[in-house]
Amino acid sequence: MKKEINWQKSSFSGEGPQCVEIAEHNGDILVRESDDPDAITTTSRDKFAAFIAGVKAGEFDHFAN
Repeated sequence: MKKEINWQKSSFSGEGPQCVEIAEHNGDILVRESDDPDAITTTSRDKFAAFIAGVKAGEFDHFAN
């Protein structure tokens, strides 16, 4: 039996299709865009934690402006 993937999106995404969704599956972190759900990027928990730390530190703010 296949394990169901439970996708989660940020409450900041709103109701539109332009949001990023995250899930955990078999110990990996999966990332996809809701408007292209078949294009999934897989990464490790450690790499994802480093990315989140960079987001919190403002390292990627220039991409959002």
